[in-house]
Amino acid sequence: MAQIDLLVGDIAGNSAKVIKEALDARDRLKADAVVFPELTLTGYPPEDLLLRPAMAVQIDAALAAIKSGVSGISIVLGYPHYEESGCYNAAAVIRDGEIQYRYFKQSLPNHSVFDEKRYFKAGSEPSITEINGVKIGLSICEDIWQPEALEQMKQAGAQLIININASPFHAGKQQQREVVLAQRVAESGLPIVYLNLVGGQDELIFDGGSFVINAQGVVTQRLPALVESLMVTEFEVEANGALVPLPAWVTPLPTDDAMIYNAIVLAVRDYVRKNGFNSVVIGLSGGIDSALTLAIAVDAIGAANVEAVTMPSRYTAEMSIEDSFAECEALKMKCHQIEIEPMYQSFLSALQEDFLGDKPDATEENIQARCRGIILMAISNKGRKIVLTTGNKSEMSVGYATLYGDMAGGFAPLKDVPKLLVYRLSRYRNTLSPVIPQRVIDRPPSAELAPDQKDEDSLPPYEILDAVLEMYVEQDMGPDAIIKVGYESEMVHQVVAMVKRNEYKRRQAPPGVKITVRAFGRDRRYPITSGFHDA
Repeated sequence: MAQIDLLVGDIAGNSAKVIKEALDARDRLKADAVVFPELTLTGYPPEDLLLRPAMAVQIDAALAAIKSGVSGISIVLGYPHYEESGCYNAAAVIRDGEIQYRYFKQSLPNHSVFDEKRYFKAGSEPSITEINGVKIGLSICEDIWQPEALEQMKQAGAQLIININASPFHAGKQQQREVVLAQRVAESGLPIVYLNLVGGQDELIFDGGSFVINAQGVVTQRLPALVESLMVTEFEVEANGALVPLPAWVTPLPTDDAMIYNAIVLAVRDYVRKNGFNSVVIGLSGGIDSALTLAIAVDAIGAANVEAVTMPSRYTAEMSIEDSFAECEALKMKCHQIEIEPMYQSFLSALQEDFLGDKPDATEENIQARCRGIILMAISNKGRKIVLTTGNKSEMSVGYATLYGDMAGGFAPLKDVPKLLVYRLSRYRNTLSPVIPQRVIDRPPSAELAPDQKDEDSLPPYEILDAVLEMYVEQDMGPDAIIKVGYESEMVHQVVAMVKRNEYKRRQAPPGVKITVRAFGRDRRYPITSGFHDA
């Protein structure tokens, strides 16, 4: 089982990795076959790269390289297969210079983050191939979530099911996968090898967690989550032809908070490195969001590759500055301080005539945030350091963020992390080593852009806000249904209005990793200009 991390579009690099891992599986592990993820050669999701004329040519060259570069082991490999009739999401069995068998994915997902029907035609034939005399049914990702394809394979005489995947992560996904596969085993009585991709790709994180489940529905082997692994699984063929996976190491499932935290760490590491950066810069406010983002960044790419900048204003509490420096000290890194008051005053002076007669409002608050955004982007440009923004999902939902200010940056690690989960992840991180000061966790959150400002001056308490947002954004419940749960009518309608009103902001926000069942971005696509009202 080759649970590997790939770079989307790097056909030559991905095929070279296939060759390397296949030779290792043959020579070191003495394997008869090696299984790779869905669309290995392109990475997942390749999106409109599949429509480029050069793609088919590069795929053919990669297959030729694999066929000539590896012998003595069967390779089960996912890739896009081009024919005159269209493009297929395919799995091939390659051995000794030949493609011995090819299968086309039947169930093409077209929901959530998936839009495979845009690119692929669906296959219809059951897949049965032989490796070392064993009849194997090949399937690809979504095929296993429905009973039909597996039933075809059983009827065709399959002894073992191999399911190759590019299954993205959200909280609780691994448990969901294992429940579904237990259902398929109960229906078919066949063992299943479930091989998943690992690594970050833009908004998606693939968490690995590949596993083997026997004919009794028991997981007999599980690879670690969120890391590349090449592990052998062995089967015993009984006299009646039944395949029995031999017991192997079953990696324990991490806690939810550990899984989410480490998924974000991997997402940051891969986004930074795969996009050609070596370092990041983060603005520290002394608040919990920037503290957690800093810890994630250091865990992802190392303290030496992270620059932290605190940018106090006239409204910044002294404890915020102290806590920013304390966070850096705990992570064994330096904190750089730049005062924004001089540039803030310059903006106010330049705008004095335009603002004449108007009372201070959110405009002046946003100018402060934009001063900070300019500083961070300047450091980014000069030092080729990508800016990590620090906003969370609760703020992004209701627009409690400044466009071209604290939203300015290249990647948003907490974009899909609700505020209450920010607190949970911060506490989890402190169990590994105390890097977030306790008073940062305890103090009321504040943007510190006005005197004595608190988030709850403008927003419902996060315990209420996060619950309402989960129902509206992730569960598609309308305001009336949320009110019936027991939430105050005026508040619910206010929150819903803020979510709708700030679609234009979210459309301009940097990408961020998906960790819930529905994230903003490719997972939730709403028009900016809309006259729709929930009723």
